[in-house]
Amino acid sequence: MNATQEKLKVQLEQALVAAFGADFAGVDPILVSASNPKFGDYQANVALSLSKKLGKQPRAIAGAIVEKLDVSEICEPPEIAGPGFINLKLKTAYLEAQLNAIQTDPRLGVPAAKTSRKEIVDFSSPNIAKEMHVGHLRSTIIGDSIARILEFQGHDVLRLNHVGDWGTQFGMLIAYLREVYPDALTTANALDIGDLVSFYRKAKQRFDADAAFQETARQEVVRLQAGAENTLHAWKLLCEQSRREFQIIYDLLDVEIIERGESFYNSLLPGVVEDLEKSGLLVENQGAKCVFLEGFTNREGEPLPLIVQKSDGGYNYATTDLASLRYRIQQDEAKRIIYVTDAGQGNHFAKFFQVAYKAGWIPDDVQLVHVPFGLVLGEDGKKLKTRSGDTVRLRDLLDEAVSRSHADLKTRLQEEERQETEEFINEVARVVGISAVKYADLSQNRTSNYIFSYDKMLDLKGNTAPYMLYVYARIQGISRKGDINFEELGNNAVLLQHETELALAKYLLQLDEVISSVEQDLLPNRLCEYLYELSKKFNQFYDRNQGVQVLDAQEPQRTSRLVLCDLTARTLKLGLSLLGIQVLERM
Repeated sequence: MNATQEKLKVQLEQALVAAFGADFAGVDPILVSASNPKFGDYQANVALSLSKKLGKQPRAIAGAIVEKLDVSEICEPPEIAGPGFINLKLKTAYLEAQLNAIQTDPRLGVPAAKTSRKEIVDFSSPNIAKEMHVGHLRSTIIGDSIARILEFQGHDVLRLNHVGDWGTQFGMLIAYLREVYPDALTTANALDIGDLVSFYRKAKQRFDADAAFQETARQEVVRLQAGAENTLHAWKLLCEQSRREFQIIYDLLDVEIIERGESFYNSLLPGVVEDLEKSGLLVENQGAKCVFLEGFTNREGEPLPLIVQKSDGGYNYATTDLASLRYRIQQDEAKRIIYVTDAGQGNHFAKFFQVAYKAGWIPDDVQLVHVPFGLVLGEDGKKLKTRSGDTVRLRDLLDEAVSRSHADLKTRLQEEERQETEEFINEVARVVGISAVKYADLSQNRTSNYIFSYDKMLDLKGNTAPYMLYVYARIQGISRKGDINFEELGNNAVLLQHETELALAKYLLQLDEVISSVEQDLLPNRLCEYLYELSKKFNQFYDRNQGVQVLDAQEPQRTSRLVLCDLTARTLKLGLSLLGIQVLERM
C-alpha cells in the first residue's frame, strides 16, 4: 500500500468510527484502486459489506461515512456511486506536491522497510562437474532480482549458492578419471568444462552397468569423507574448474552470489540425525532412519517417510537441507529463508519444512518460503532442448541472444543510415541481449511455464526489455537535443494540466506500492508490469499528436515537463536495476 493509499485508509477508518461507533474500529474500509479512471483513483467498498450488520442500505451507509470523512487535503469531494461505492479522486495540487517532494530523493519516495531483517535467498545452485543449463536460468535470474529488491528495502541479504559439490557422483567421477585421465586429478586446468562433463557422463554409464566400478566409486566417497589427501586434492581441482565456468555466467548476468555448497554442512549431518532421534521423530524402516510425514502417502494410502539416513549409513539431500536450515537459523540468524527452485521440488520442501517444524527447530519469528517457478519451453510448447535433444547450455543461450541483438542493431543502423563505432555496437548488443533474456523470464508470473522466443523478447515493441530501454534512451535523447542536464533542474514546481501529464504523474507515484508488494509476495513480474505501463504512459505523454510539447513548450510548462521526463527516466532506471537490468543512454 503506497503512502497516499495509507493516508486515505486511515481517514476512512476514522470516519467509520465517527459514523457508527467504537465497535467499528479496525474495520477494513476495503480501499482499492478504481477499476475505471473516469470514476476516480480509489474506491472504498466497505459500505456493501456492512449492510447486513447495520441493517441499512449500502448507499445510506456510504453517505454516513462520507459525512464524517475528511480527505480535503488529498481528494476532491468524495462521490457515492452504484449500490454504495465511495469514489475518491486525487487533487491535482496534491499530486503536484507529491512529485515536488520526490524530485531530489534518490529513492523516489520509496521508504525503506521499517525494520531491517536478516534474509537469505538460496538460488541458482548448479552442480559441480556439470555445465549450467537452461534449467538454472530462472532460479538465477529470479533469485537475483528478489535479492536486489530486498537489499533496496534495507534488509541484510545473504545470497547463497547451494551447489551440489559432495556425494556419490564425486566418488564415481574421481574413480573414472583415475583410470582414463589421472592428470585431471593432480593438475589444475587439465580439462575444460566440456571434457569434464563428457567424462562425468561416461562415469555415470560405467557406474550404472559395472558392479565392481560401483564399489570402487563408493570407496572413493569414503576416502573423500575421511579427508584422504589425494582424493581431497582431486575433489578441490574439480570444484575449482567448475567454479570458474559458473563465474563466467554470473559475470554475464551481473549476478553476485556466495557459494556455500553441500560439503559445507557435511560435518553437521550426524547432529541432525542425533537430534531427530532425541525428539522421538525417527523411525527405523528397512534399515533406514526416517521421519513419517502428515499429508504424504503412497498409492496404497500408506504414510510416506522422509529418509534422513540410508540403510548403508549415508545421507541424502534432505539431511543436508535440514542441516543447512538449522545453520541458517542458528548461525546466520536469518529471519526469512527463501528457496528459489523449480516447482517440481515443491514436495521436497514441504517435507523437510514439516520435519523441521515438528522437531521444534523453527522459531516463531522465522519464516521459510519456497519460491517455485515453472519450466522454460521451446516454441513447440515442449521443454526447451537443442536440435539434438540435449539440454540447452546457458552460455549458448545467452551468447545467442547477444548475437541476435547485434544483428538486429546492425540492420537498424543501416536503415537509419547511422554510423556507430564497433565498441558502441558491441556494448548495446550485449546489454540488450542479456536484458531481453532476463526480462522475458521475470515478466512472466514465475509459477507458470513460458515459451522462450528470441524474436519476441528482442522486439522493440510490446512488453520487452528493449522497449523499456528505448523509452529510457528516448528521454536521454530529449536532454541531449535540448542541451539539458536533468541533474541541474533542481527542485522545480511540477504543474499538471494535460490529461497525459496527470496519468503519468499518478503512475509515477505508485512505485512504492509495487516494490512493497514484491518484497512481500516475491513476484517480480509485478514490477515488470508496472515499468511497462509506465513506459506506455510516458509515450502517450510525449506522443506528437495526442501528448504534449516538451522542449518547444513555454515556461513554466517546459521545465515542469522536463521534470516529469527526468522522474520517468529515474523510475525506469531504478526499477530495471532491481530486475538486474542495465540501462543505455543511447540505442
